[in-house]
Amino acid sequence: MRIVVKVGTHAIASRAGKPDHAALRRLVAQLSELSKGGDEVIFVSSGAVAAGVESLGLKARPTDLNDVQMCAAVGQARFIFEYERLFAAHGVKIGQVLLTHDDFESHQRAQNVRRALEHLVLAGILPIINENDVVANEELRGASFSDNDWLAFLIARLVKADTLVLLTTVDGLLDAQGRRIPVVRNFRQAQRLVRANEKGRLSKGGMDSKLRAVKAAVASGIDAYIANGRRSVLAPLLAGRSVGTFFPGSAL
Repeated sequence: MRIVVKVGTHAIASRAGKPDHAALRRLVAQLSELSKGGDEVIFVSSGAVAAGVESLGLKARPTDLNDVQMCAAVGQARFIFEYERLFAAHGVKIGQVLLTHDDFESHQRAQNVRRALEHLVLAGILPIINENDVVANEELRGASFSDNDWLAFLIARLVKADTLVLLTTVDGLLDAQGRRIPVVRNFRQAQRLVRANEKGRLSKGGMDSKLRAVKAAVASGIDAYIANGRRSVLAPLLAGRSVGTFFPGSAL
């Protein structure tokens, strides 16, 4: 099975914005288990800017664009070093891929990305993808990939993934009483449950952006899930257990 797993900043960072190393270890262990079990895993991870905020000793994510780019440049190095260390402990090799909107707007560049990812996966290397925040001004202004949710969909469609998993800090899509909805087949009903442009303090996305990405994925025939990235959910979720919200491919 070819799986694209995306994790948002809040699922791997503390409330203060610093990387949550216990959450990272737990997530890496799950991804490594899938990869070593024969699944083709492509990992989309937010968190570079948050890592830069910690490294530079800032109290909060800056609002000035150049300062955010500075945090991204500093944080990306720490971000990928931490992942390399954690995956190596499980015997899994990783490769870093940084992308921008331009990589998808050009057919030739998109195919270059697809071939690169295919080659990494076939070589047994787990790709870790993030937006190139240092140069992607649109994303940093909050107007494009929405904390990598849309990027994860674009990657899933590009590589013809079977499954897209968006990991967040809640158990899935919740109803008005805060109860998890196990399966969604009606997107109009689902979208009434979230507030447009709802997002967190550390990130640029929210449930609204996740539903946008999921809707596009299932319309492309890709099964999608929203689940809690602070729990060990990947293996049970992919085994068919009800631990998140499932959106069957082609459900509109």
